[in-house]
Amino acid sequence: MKYALQQLRHGANTLRKKAARRILNWRNRNRPQAEVIAEERRLRGREQLARLREADIVIVSFGKSGRTWLRVMLSHLFRIRHGLPENALLGFDNFHHMNAAVPKIFFTHDNYIKDITGEPGSKAPFYDKPVVLMARDPRDVAVSQFFQWKFRLKPNKVILNNYPSRDEDISVFDFVTGDNDGGSLRAVVDYLNSWAAERQHIQRFHLLRYEDLRADPQAELAKLVTFMGVEATPEEQAAAIEHASFENMKKMESSDTFRFAGRMRARDKDNPDSYKVRRAKVGGYRDYFSDEEVEAIDRQLAESLDSLYGYR
Repeated sequence: MKYALQQLRHGANTLRKKAARRILNWRNRNRPQAEVIAEERRLRGREQLARLREADIVIVSFGKSGRTWLRVMLSHLFRIRHGLPENALLGFDNFHHMNAAVPKIFFTHDNYIKDITGEPGSKAPFYDKPVVLMARDPRDVAVSQFFQWKFRLKPNKVILNNYPSRDEDISVFDFVTGDNDGGSLRAVVDYLNSWAAERQHIQRFHLLRYEDLRADPQAELAKLVTFMGVEATPEEQAAAIEHASFENMKKMESSDTFRFAGRMRARDKDNPDSYKVRRAKVGGYRDYFSDEEVEAIDRQLAESLDSLYGYR
């Protein structure tokens, strides 16, 4: 019953957000597109800021850095720990409302709060929150962003987040090394650098690297749950890791396991590049470029990314 109520609550919140955005777009229908985009970004920023203020823990990442994998892992951990419904996917506070022992966890890409504060370089709204920054090699992120842009992104998100037009014929290399704000290497590096510059102001900060979680999930998940103040036995953690394996994630996406959560759904089941869970390969960016292109990309990263992350 609690789960059914949470599903209804989630559905109502989703409808409310969609209605607010449609009303905003209708009111602004005769205004220039740039002004409409700015208004919608501010609306989304207010929504994000409200969630942030209520959150017990924040997990922040650039898109395509492994957030869905981590969400599935934590979802299963809480499900087996607290006897919550099978296939329920952790949202902001849905698990908390079913069992108060589960913290309110705000998963965010931190896209829009700066549109409210007017200070894009500052993370002041996050200073008093426990923040987990999930980072992934920007070269792999940028390549994944290319396929996200080409096959998964909704048209309004392409415009809203300043990706190139999909009418343009852009190669993977040109997308990655270009200057678009949506998912280029430069955009990912700027994002990570902004967090590196601000981390000393955040009262509790934990860096979780995707590559470390892949290499030693037991150790990294144990450190994460300790930081979060979450109790979980080694057996529960191992079960969560197994549940969130790449093979099982692909299987869940193919079978629409989380279809009611609006996540992990392939846009085209006949196209493997349209899946949310695509390859999960560390260093896989090299597969898409010539040796000369890899050298150029590596040089761009080495010259621009903060040493905090250890990517070279």
